[in-house]
Amino acid sequence: MLRIGLFLLTNLAVMVVFGIVMNVIAPMLGFNLGGTGTTSLLVMCFIYGMIGSFVSLLMSKWLAKRSTGTQVIEQPSTQLEVWLVETVRRLAQNVNIDMPEVGIFENPSPNAFATGWNKNKALVAVSTGLLQSMNKEEVEAVLAHEIGHVANGDMVTLALIQGVVNSFVMFFARIVGLFVDQAIFKNDSNSPGMGYYITSMVLDIVFGIAAQAVVMWFSRYREYRADEAGARLAGKYNMIAALEALKPASQQPDYMPQGMKAFAINEGKGGFSFSQLFASHPSLDDRIAHLQKLAN
Repeated sequence: MLRIGLFLLTNLAVMVVFGIVMNVIAPMLGFNLGGTGTTSLLVMCFIYGMIGSFVSLLMSKWLAKRSTGTQVIEQPSTQLEVWLVETVRRLAQNVNIDMPEVGIFENPSPNAFATGWNKNKALVAVSTGLLQSMNKEEVEAVLAHEIGHVANGDMVTLALIQGVVNSFVMFFARIVGLFVDQAIFKNDSNSPGMGYYITSMVLDIVFGIAAQAVVMWFSRYREYRADEAGARLAGKYNMIAALEALKPASQQPDYMPQGMKAFAINEGKGGFSFSQLFASHPSLDDRIAHLQKLAN
């Protein structure tokens, strides 16, 4: 299924805006896309591509709270909230990271996510559906999985990968735009014409979506790593039990915001059927099989 996370959607929007800005600035700075101009353009695309990705990263926690309605537990008011906060605190200490914010969001499906621009400034949140459908050992395994994401620095690594992808998307969109401008629109002047601007802006979007196959490959890889972390922190069989408990929900429509599915422990079912290249998560069966192969 096509699962482009909130980070990825924000990144794409920022990149398109930067692409428009760059289309205006590049000719003013003399980037004619020929000779040394091509090298200069690549450097400029790299700068803008990385900026777009890291803007998305810096906004990730704020956007996650807004899109899911997550309520951060400032002062635990119930025994469950006390247990959640203390469990996250213990897991964070075990992997030597600062205490993340802990939150709960209303969602009938069992789910959880972790996000944040820095592993010491993270947010871990669980759904009401997860708390209602899992026992404490399984919930702890899910929390350990999310702490694994944080400790592994998955958000920062994702930003770096996305930044590099952005750079090449913007660069090749402008190279193709120049070709279209000259070959089809017959623009023989030294300045880019309408064909260049239209083509490059359209290809920023088209190439940007296609390039998500690379980013989604990393997203699938990081799920296996986070499952391994969950198994180490909460027990292999508790992690397997938690994934097994997610199976019924994975066959039902999910109520997570579409943009957050790439960051959730469970993708759910819904959205558009698409190539596996664009799936943000491996199947639950594959994840369970991977854990079963690990030594105790």
